[in-house]
Amino acid sequence: MQTEALKIVAVSAGLSRPSSTRLLADRLAAAARDGLAQAQDRPVEIRVIELRDLAVDIANHLVTGFAPPPLDEAIDAVTEADGLIAVSPVFTASYSGLFKSFLDLIDNTALTGKPVLIAATGGTPRHSLVLEHAMRPLFAYLRATVVPTSVYAASEDWGSSGDEFTEGLPSRIRRAGGELAGMLTGGRAVSGASRAPGLDDEVVPFEQQLAGLGAN
Repeated sequence: MQTEALKIVAVSAGLSRPSSTRLLADRLAAAARDGLAQAQDRPVEIRVIELRDLAVDIANHLVTGFAPPPLDEAIDAVTEADGLIAVSPVFTASYSGLFKSFLDLIDNTALTGKPVLIAATGGTPRHSLVLEHAMRPLFAYLRATVVPTSVYAASEDWGSSGDEFTEGLPSRIRRAGGELAGMLTGGRAVSGASRAPGLDDEVVPFEQQLAGLGAN
């Protein structure tokens, strides 16, 4: 009998295409998949929901109470997922209105106990605290279980390997993905931070990374 796949849904609230928010969502999902691969033989399904494509439906649903099929399917995917990755760009020192509007459509008990990895993108490191003063409290209110490591990616983080004081973005992505995988497997997954550096640690110009996302 075939084992049911473990479902991970990544929600990206990026507005441009391609976007660094979507790029970060993809990298986090890949890190979680890698962590799960080391802990189990169970298949893993990854789905990325781009809220940009649902923006008009979200706005209409807020005023009419009616969800068109694509939005209804996205809401179901989030509530039925085994694990959630939530990534928002920073707008006015907080998560975006589109990101919050989508979460407002989800029943406030639907995420109870669900493992969630939070992340954000922005133009400057000064906004990194948005993860702790805005996103983590939001998911705490929704009674989700947020992984310890959150990931913020400023423009300068892409293509940077970090320094002696700060882990580079690839290391932080691996650590957070490994923690999400650990929650999904009862702690059996290997932390991504303990893995030896690989191709993801190579310094690749940000423009080249975005171009690769657009090609996909």
